[in-house]
Amino acid sequence: MNLDYGMKMTQEQRMILTQNMQQSIKLLQMSLHDLREYIDNEYSENPVIEINEEVNSQDDVINDEMSTRNEYDAKKITEELYSDNYRDRSETNYSNEDVSPLNFIEKKMSLKEYLQEQLVGTDIDQYTLSICKYIIESLDYRGYLEISTKELAEELTISEEIVEKALTVVQGLEPYGIGARNIQECLLIQSIKLNVFDNIIEKMILNHLENIAENKYEAVGKALNISPREAQRYGDLIKRLEPKPSRGFYTGEEVNYIIPDAEVKNVDGEFFILMNESVLPRLMVNKTYKDVLQNNKDSETNAYVKEKINQALFLIKSIEQRKNTLYKVLECLVDKQKEFFIHGKQHIKPLTLKEVAEKINVHESTVSRAVRDKYVLTSYGTIKIKDLFQSGMSSNNNEDMATIKIKNEIKEIINEENKSKPLSDQAISSMLAEKNMNISRRTVAKYREELGIKSSSMRKRL
Repeated sequence: MNLDYGMKMTQEQRMILTQNMQQSIKLLQMSLHDLREYIDNEYSENPVIEINEEVNSQDDVINDEMSTRNEYDAKKITEELYSDNYRDRSETNYSNEDVSPLNFIEKKMSLKEYLQEQLVGTDIDQYTLSICKYIIESLDYRGYLEISTKELAEELTISEEIVEKALTVVQGLEPYGIGARNIQECLLIQSIKLNVFDNIIEKMILNHLENIAENKYEAVGKALNISPREAQRYGDLIKRLEPKPSRGFYTGEEVNYIIPDAEVKNVDGEFFILMNESVLPRLMVNKTYKDVLQNNKDSETNAYVKEKINQALFLIKSIEQRKNTLYKVLECLVDKQKEFFIHGKQHIKPLTLKEVAEKINVHESTVSRAVRDKYVLTSYGTIKIKDLFQSGMSSNNNEDMATIKIKNEIKEIINEENKSKPLSDQAISSMLAEKNMNISRRTVAKYREELGIKSSSMRKRL
């Protein structure tokens, strides 16, 4: 028997998603409202964090004189390691008479929490598990994955194949349709999971959703070589599927008031970006816990305190990084969309996430996360920052047309139409072509739906 011993080097692509990395991503894409809630929760969980509600100067990073908690000695901190009652703080120390019934209202579970819980029961390795968690943090309020698997792979410096494998795991979780990249994939996943998938339902979902929405089953039946009755049976089945799998879960969308992250002020033609920092409390590390590390000799206590201080410092750093990234994005938007800030929405120009990402030297997905669910106060009201990104359309004279301009044109055409004979999407497409706006009937239908305008059959008035 010949035993050949030797050494060889192999290159293996690996990635470790630390808890800090996931927290940084989570904070970047949070709205200001959700960030405030997150900070409040971290404050209740981490005893070393101090909150100073007063607005101080930017240079006053840590104010050791402002302490809102009772002093802890080393003995008390050691006790905390073995006690569930270490969160007794002066700010939340109520007497029996002061206890609010609101404290006992059960917190609504978020979609992402529900998905993370399901991952615990899956039979996958830790490496894939960490990528699944990353994907879950990247889902939008509908439960869709807006960021492409290619972008995720580039972010994590792994292959797209590995991301696709993890996405398959996420798409296997409930509610069915989660992790889909568009409505067609969402409905297809559900039809497979609910055991109603076949060749016809696949074709209907991929090619005939608009006709199904308008109950045009004769056209669907003709295209698929089935009877209108059979087409309607399939259509009724598809209509029972859920196009928004996040429905019923807390996603942040339920908040009925808006807190802008920043304000863009126009002062004599010069623009200034003012970040809204008054909503967020200033975080600090309690000086007492720093002293513990210097004076206490209990290694277990020191390890605990050191871990909590590191968590607090990373939280502070992540919040600052979120602010700086958003500021850079807004700075670029003010430069690229100056006409909007001067004249209003009609003057928004075509602009992509990629253009801004290249300008500020970050990944495209970073810009996408930075503007997600964020608002900015302008001279023309509070607007979603994402609305300042408009994809371009090619016209006959090769000029870019902002999507918002085309939508406004569609709205105007429909407002002026004969209500007894409303215009079809194809007719609107032809009218836009006459104005050098060449978009398909399908795109007209998409923009019309985004504007909240019904189809021609539903707009008809006698």
